[in-house]
Amino acid sequence: MENRIGKSYVARKTLFAKGLKDGRLTVQEIEEALPPGTLTAAERWLLYYSLRAAQVEIIDEVTGQVDHGFMAESPAAPQEH
Repeated sequence: MENRIGKSYVARKTLFAKGLKDGRLTVQEIEEALPPGTLTAAERWLLYYSLRAAQVEIIDEVTGQVDHGFMAESPAAPQEH
């Protein structure tokens, strides 16, 4: 069945299951599971967006920083001088 539905579908499903179970994934885990060319830019963006929406924390293994994507806190209000 894997060949019929595609390896990227199975990889995404596995990533979601792990992310939901652990509450976090690393950028490196995601990129290893879905190397360049596996998804279009829009599909890759949607994957990251969907993981964040499911409250899966995405962390850069190298820097330890949490990747908030476009969902980061809103910018601080301008301060008056």
